[in-house]
Amino acid sequence: MSVKRSFMIQSNRSKIVGLIVGIIVLAISMLTSVLFGLQHFGLRDLWYAYSQFDGSNEHLILTTTRMPRALIAAVVGASLAIAGAIMQVLTRNPLASPSIFGVNSGAVLFIVIGLTIFGSSLSMNGMIWLAFSGAVVTSFIVYMLGMQGGNGFEPIKLTLAGASIAAFASSITSGIILINKESLESALFWMIGSVSGRNLDHLLMVLPYMVAGFVLSTLLSGSLNIMALGDDGAKSLGQRMTLVRVMSATAIVLLAGSAVSAAGPIAFIGLIVPHLCRYIVGNDFRWLLPYCALIGAILLVTADIASRFILDSKEIPVGVATAIIGVPFLIHVARRRNHA
Repeated sequence: MSVKRSFMIQSNRSKIVGLIVGIIVLAISMLTSVLFGLQHFGLRDLWYAYSQFDGSNEHLILTTTRMPRALIAAVVGASLAIAGAIMQVLTRNPLASPSIFGVNSGAVLFIVIGLTIFGSSLSMNGMIWLAFSGAVVTSFIVYMLGMQGGNGFEPIKLTLAGASIAAFASSITSGIILINKESLESALFWMIGSVSGRNLDHLLMVLPYMVAGFVLSTLLSGSLNIMALGDDGAKSLGQRMTLVRVMSATAIVLLAGSAVSAAGPIAFIGLIVPHLCRYIVGNDFRWLLPYCALIGAILLVTADIASRFILDSKEIPVGVATAIIGVPFLIHVARRRNHA
């Protein structure tokens, strides 16, 4: 017994060290994101931009563009990764991501509808609220459809409902764009997913919902461990499955909905990061969720840095960079599952 206890203490210490290392790596990644891009800066420039701001272009870029961009990338990456981990245990599907809930398709649909109605007068703040509303509405519809039927909730029904609603919303979006082509140019850059062109006000608009999602997912970590055992095992341990599922779905909507509304539908973060974290710390959600938050933030910040250098003298949306990383990983996971 003492040997087992000693092993657990040592394991927990190593995980704590891993979190500390992750925080340091994230800080370095964010600093790199602030300093490097199409225009490079030094640490002295960053210090003077905040201590002796003079209104110059360099100081404006650092304080109103680079720093908000790094912060938004970190928070969005963390939110998508945690939402993906919860989604995978909720659907019992290792290839699940928040998009199964209709978050992406609903947000895009509401954005296109808003652009069609309001045109160029629609502000970025208005787009964020429309995107969040679309994510919430479609997620609610998907969850209610997944609850229908005599057997109640079943993961396969939730997956099918999500795929159906996503296809329906995408079809409506395409139809609106064909009818009103003026909305395409305005919506296209946002639809790909990007953390550029946002400021701290945009982050602050959705930050309360992200924080609520973080807190709720932390409170659910023990219940998620039990849910991973399956319905029979969870019920035998006294788990209130309906309540846990509703709270899990709420956490996914808060995290993924606010992330998509702030940065657009960035793919693969919610799929890749939970698998990487399981490889590092196992399936205990008390450790898995904090690691997902850190590694998700690091991955998206790093992808945003890479997006500035893939093409000479031109940035690409970070959603393209994550797709370049994510597609080979998705193929690897699918092949590994098939061989297993």
